[in-house]
Amino acid sequence: MDKKKKRFYMRTIILALMVVAIVFTIYTNLTKERTALIQVGDDAPDFALVDMNGEKHQLSDYKGQGVFLNFWGTWCKPCEREFPLMDIQYQEYKDKGLEILAVNVGESNFSVQKFIDRKGLSFPVLIDDNKSVMETYKINPLPTTLLINPEGKIEKVITGEMSEEMIKEYMEQIIPI
Repeated sequence: MDKKKKRFYMRTIILALMVVAIVFTIYTNLTKERTALIQVGDDAPDFALVDMNGEKHQLSDYKGQGVFLNFWGTWCKPCEREFPLMDIQYQEYKDKGLEILAVNVGESNFSVQKFIDRKGLSFPVLIDDNKSVMETYKINPLPTTLLINPEGKIEKVITGEMSEEMIKEYMEQIIPI
């Protein structure tokens, strides 16, 4: 009888601990603060990444310019469609104080370089191999583009594919005056 009582109490304690753990997990998932994408008006968090040519690009170095910050992947079909359109507009606006920084998230240099060569891109393509910048900016989904004004503030957050007209309109919004 003693063994049965001990086993009953032990099983009851284990079951109670499991129920508490499950309730705690559900509670924290339902009440945790949802980390939203960076908001319009926020200062753009500074970062430094290296491009495919080995040059370091730090966002704060572009203060005074408009920055078209695009997060993308080679596997992303909308990214593939909008990149040539971004490059066309980049040729138009790069001499007017606008820079495109295209941040690839977590892919090999080989696959990124192959993509750049195939598309003939002329703007800087940065590699975020450990996805730290993507996490800082809380990017989801790809493609996501942030318009950063010359003062370093987020002007607009665009998720999804953009047309050439949209790209042109967005670039116009962040050209330095």
